[in-house]
Amino acid sequence: MPVKKIMAEFGRWTVLTLGLWVTACSQPVPPPETTGELHVGTRNSPASYFIAHNGEAAGFEHDLIQAFSQSQNWSLEWTEKDRPEALFELLDKKRIHLAAATLPRAVIKDRHLIAGPVLFETPVHIVYRISDPAPRNAADLSGKKLALIAGSGHTPMLMRLKRKHPKLSWDKLDNVWPEELLAQLQAGQYDAVVISGMDFDPMRNLYPELAVAFDLPEKQQIAWALPRHSSHLMRNALARFVEQARKDGTVKRIYERYFGHVKRLDSTDVLGILQRRPLRLPALRQHFHEAQTLTGIDWRLLAAIGYQESQWNAYATSPTGVRGLMMLTSETADRMGVADRLNARQSILGGARYLTLLKEALPARIAEPDRSWLALAAYNQGQGHMEDARRIAQARGGNPDSWADVKEALPYLSRGTYAKAMKYGYARGAEALIFAENIRNYYDILLRLEPEYNPLFNLGTREDREASPG
Repeated sequence: MPVKKIMAEFGRWTVLTLGLWVTACSQPVPPPETTGELHVGTRNSPASYFIAHNGEAAGFEHDLIQAFSQSQNWSLEWTEKDRPEALFELLDKKRIHLAAATLPRAVIKDRHLIAGPVLFETPVHIVYRISDPAPRNAADLSGKKLALIAGSGHTPMLMRLKRKHPKLSWDKLDNVWPEELLAQLQAGQYDAVVISGMDFDPMRNLYPELAVAFDLPEKQQIAWALPRHSSHLMRNALARFVEQARKDGTVKRIYERYFGHVKRLDSTDVLGILQRRPLRLPALRQHFHEAQTLTGIDWRLLAAIGYQESQWNAYATSPTGVRGLMMLTSETADRMGVADRLNARQSILGGARYLTLLKEALPARIAEPDRSWLALAAYNQGQGHMEDARRIAQARGGNPDSWADVKEALPYLSRGTYAKAMKYGYARGAEALIFAENIRNYYDILLRLEPEYNPLFNLGTREDREASPG
């Protein structure tokens, strides 16, 4: 066959193949109950979907959708879009089965789409720079430069306020993520921004110069959006799952993972670690790296413990006798082979080994991240008191393996009414709760600011390495 004819045939085959591919991509996706595949649209945000420090997908809605797909034995396919409008277009064309993107129920209804069960309610914040006078109400926003994200559902709320305050105006920003909105506010491009609590709260520790001035009168109900005429089997399965997930604590546990700790620190706490990080952490970083190599615990979590305990001060001493950067008792130091608690390296390695020991003492069935948060509370109060808190959680109808339930039980360690469930007696359980929650926040900050450490890339780079304690 002549070369020209071969090329012509190849060209026709390529065009035909491409046409079939485009046609296939433009076809509505079949119901998941017939294919076993669930197609979900989402957007990048702390509440919905993001790539975590370990390279895996995460987010409140991501985890909940994943639990739903597993309950149905369906595989899961994600489509990420920047704008809610793009997700609505996919729903209109039935290219996805549902959209999970912190979508307000009212917005879903306005688009004549099907709203799934309400997942949670979120306040709508007016956020400002703390260096400026705080607006107290909508009247104080009149004449100010105000911004919101297009498609967030906040425009109708402001329109209702504008009836009483005609000078109220705002910019609608397209293709902007919540963190970018806050960055523009911090840079002085706006006087205030409108943002949901689910988007602002996980990032408040990254912007200590920003704060909530007040909340709008209405809360937003967040739900997943489904196409018109979506499968009744799919809608019923979704409703049953959400109802069951509320009953068995799945929603509570996932919510706790992302939002349970985010309001614990105030702006002075956040500014404190941000200011001390460039001054104190560089000299300690190699010791935290070594501790990760020995224990497998992320060095940034160990550094967060060190900051909570001593603000990275190797010579810290408390009135109760705990000493050093990781604030070890003399008994714990002896168990971990620490000869000098005021030696920064020995303290860090000893603290890392102690946390490893506490994690290993927990039942093997407890998964991460609950395993780490329970071990942190035990680091503060001891393994025995942690076991008492787990017993109290179970006595109160909770899950002793869930940090979300155990954290609620910790304050009861100081109450005599629960003495029957306490083998180890009185403890300042509320202190352990604050300790663990603060560390979670400091860890979140360090995750964003400090790179991960891969010991395989750093073997043999440190000369004259000291022997490990013990």
